Amino acid sequence: MAAVATCDSVAGSTGSAVATASKRNVTSFQKRGPRASGTNDSGPRLVSIAGTRPSVRNGQLLVSTGLPALDQLLGGGLAVGTVLLIEEDKYNIYSPLLFKYFLAEGIVNGHTLLVASAKEDPANILQELPAPLLDDKCKKEFDEDVYNHKTPESNIKMKIAWRYQLLPKMEQIGPVSSSRFGHYYDASKRMPQELIEASNWHGFFLPEKISSTLKVEPCSLTPGYTKLLQFIQNIIYEEGFDGSNPQKKQRNILRIGIQNLGSPLWGDDICCAENGGNSHSLTKFLYVLRGLLRTSLSACIITMPTHLIQNKAIIARVTNLSDIVVGLESFIGSERETNPLYKDYHGLIHIRQIPRLNNLICDESDVKDLAFKLKRKLFTIESLALLPDWSAVARSRFTASSDSLVQAILLPQPPW
Repeated sequence: MAAVATCDSVAGSTGSAVATASKRNVTSFQKRGPRASGTNDSGPRLVSIAGTRPSVRNGQLLVSTGLPALDQLLGGGLAVGTVLLIEEDKYNIYSPLLFKYFLAEGIVNGHTLLVASAKEDPANILQELPAPLLDDKCKKEFDEDVYNHKTPESNIKMKIAWRYQLLPKMEQIGPVSSSRFGHYYDASKRMPQELIEASNWHGFFLPEKISSTLKVEPCSLTPGYTKLLQFIQNIIYEEGFDGSNPQKKQRNILRIGIQNLGSPLWGDDICCAENGGNSHSLTKFLYVLRGLLRTSLSACIITMPTHLIQNKAIIARVTNLSDIVVGLESFIGSERETNPLYKDYHGLIHIRQIPRLNNLICDESDVKDLAFKLKRKLFTIESLALLPDWSAVARSRFTASSDSLVQAILLPQPPW
């Protein structure tokens, strides 16, 4: 992974620095300007790659997930060298869209793609990527879709629960320039064919990689997982994404997308039985995969049908072996589909785990009550406006009455 550039040590003693500054009649605390390109400085510097930016929290190199609202929830984006696990919704309608946003963002930024699937040919997946919205066109499309039905401000305040008016609103991120970090995409249109043809991508379609005569040793990975790990490892080392073997050409990011991992199509039986014969194959795969990502300029997104996994202990191990876990809960087929409270949304999004990088534990997001909806063109994430928290109201009234009682006791009594 890219290292964070550190400031050079200040040459000379403090006294000499102050003396030099006094001679120039300026303060010694000056902002260091940009270094000249010809300076001989061997200190570490942050890798400059298109479509990346350093985290404001820890300097870790970040890439966009293809959904700016999700980037904001994850602390700025997806850190290079980490795994983002998407828990698929029940009918697998919305999770493929997030998967395609991630791949589309890679094509727009010129990143190398590695698409793996046991269900659909990667070439067909690329043909279904959403079209990017750039610059003025993006703003026009965004305004038409998001602000199509405007209501007076007074009506909006009446619809939103009063306890949410005092909280900071979840930013409805607007369109940005194509030169900035993260883009918006039109879900109703497809990526231009010339952009797909100009991109560098590698496909792994499991039925084409597995032969019927392949033998697997007991207590090892399933054939599909073994072949996929070998494929990913070869791409990382052969194309120079390995951090210990720097690229000879210009550095780039490898975006890895794995679809429906853990499903029976991968030869895994965790969705069919509670204690199957391959109950440890998935966790072993994730353990090895994360080791490959940690030492390479790559980021991975995985969609998994966790609602089909019979053994809950496997879900806990999968969560621990993932850096970021995001769950999608669709309203289709549930009671919330007809509930008036959720009529403006299509489902809930749960940020179950976010990484606390360079630590042994993961963190949990402080943002709760998040909902998503797929409009005519855009997939948006918003704060869910719920009913007032009456327990908080009761506590506030009790506190106010207690304060009044204390003041009445402490105040001096009148002489009459």
